[in-house]
Amino acid sequence: MAVASPPSRTPTEIKLHSKSRRMEVRFADGSCFDLSFEFLRVHSPSAEVRGHGPGQEVLQTGKRDVDIVELEPVGTYGVQPRFSDGHASGIFSWEYLYGLGRDKDRLWQAYLDKLAAAGASRDGGAPPRPDEGSC
Repeated sequence: MAVASPPSRTPTEIKLHSKSRRMEVRFADGSCFDLSFEFLRVHSPSAEVRGHGPGQEVLQTGKRDVDIVELEPVGTYGVQPRFSDGHASGIFSWEYLYGLGRDKDRLWQAYLDKLAAAGASRDGGAPPRPDEGSC
């Protein structure tokens, strides 16, 4: 059962900016967060991304150009985006969205660090293996 967010953490406005691939979320407490579609996709609260427990997270790669093609309300407590890569199982509660906005810089840097450690990319396609070459 979903826990209701405090009234101050309930959005008063959500705007999708498709051209810049960003979602603007304004909250009742006056906070306004500008979140890229890529950021939302790689931080989806779905089990597909987060796993079913600690240490089961799946690093999301190649999501730089992902779009949100649909945004559906879920009751009175959140939204469920459908992304252009087919991902649609994450329900973003108001509380979770607020936390993403509040902690965006730290979360983004942690994501970039994980990509670098894995030798992975924000762009599509896997990086070439060291033993693969054109010669």
